[in-house]
Amino acid sequence: MSYSVYMLASRRHGTLYLGVTNDLSRRVGQHKSKIIPGFSAQYDITRLVWYETYERIDEAIAREKSLKTWRRDWKIRLIEEMNPDWSDLYATLNM
Repeated sequence: MSYSVYMLASRRHGTLYLGVTNDLSRRVGQHKSKIIPGFSAQYDITRLVWYETYERIDEAIAREKSLKTWRRDWKIRLIEEMNPDWSDLYATLNM
């Protein structure tokens, strides 16, 4: 089993959401359908713009906690290194 740390955005340079999951396709699908009320549903944050995968949950959680302390401009740079156009990467996931 692998674990993913991921960032969603409402739009290019929009509101960001950072999370960790053991099933990226399912979790992003939940964000997109807004079936779980909360921050991402309230601010229409549904575009998968960045993710990394890890073999161990403790590594994924540590990375998520680290990224949550980062400044916004660092997160934007990280996104643009992987996804310069801020495309929705959801369709590229192996479902």
